[in-house]
Amino acid sequence: MIEKNIIKKNLKEYLIQEFISNQLPKAAYSKIELKRTPLGEKIVIHTSRPGLVVGRKSANINKIITFLKNSFNMENPQVEIAEIESPNLDPKSVAERIVSNFERFGAKRFKSVGYRNLQNIIDSGATGAEIVISGRGVPSSRSRTWRFISGHLKKSGDICENQTRRALVVAELKSGAIGIKVNILTPDVRLPDDVRIIHEDKEVVVEEVKEEEKPKGKKEVKKKEVKKKATMKKEVNKTKKK
Repeated sequence: MIEKNIIKKNLKEYLIQEFISNQLPKAAYSKIELKRTPLGEKIVIHTSRPGLVVGRKSANINKIITFLKNSFNMENPQVEIAEIESPNLDPKSVAERIVSNFERFGAKRFKSVGYRNLQNIIDSGATGAEIVISGRGVPSSRSRTWRFISGHLKKSGDICENQTRRALVVAELKSGAIGIKVNILTPDVRLPDDVRIIHEDKEVVVEEVKEEEKPKGKKEVKKKEVKKKATMKKEVNKTKKK
């Protein structure tokens, strides 16, 4: 029973994502999340262009809400727009940008497009990035697969499997289909071989100790006391002689 529920949930999420991706313009969103709240189910659309997702007078949002009510029997579906702070660190946004560029201007200058987007990712602070452009539509006599890579990118291990952001988008052109793969290692991921040495600079404070100056009055008092003692001794000696 648990496995069936998991399959139904994943199938439902897939159908909702497919419908939303067909309704929204290309290169408009990055990912879609489904959340359950006490008021109902919430759909969060992550995008770098909120204006394109919402549409004129929120036309796209209204279409999505009516579809969810009619097709999935949702009573109170909520659609929320979450803006992506750095689109160059989001692989889906980068891949969709390359696809839209190919569909508008063709794939003749795919090398300049790949290098430019790769440089934008590295300039945004990514530790490493990789863009793979492959397919029949690639105008090249030597190879149908071109790889653009920069920085440090893990190819195996836990960081490669779970912490590297990935995206795969296909561009349908007249010359043929082109697949764009984007892998990004974001700067918030700390590598296991990243060793940082922290130097603590301790300030040494040297204080000059001055000798206390003795007041002049004390020296005079001592001299007077010594004189008094000497006179007393003389008087005692005189009395003894008598």
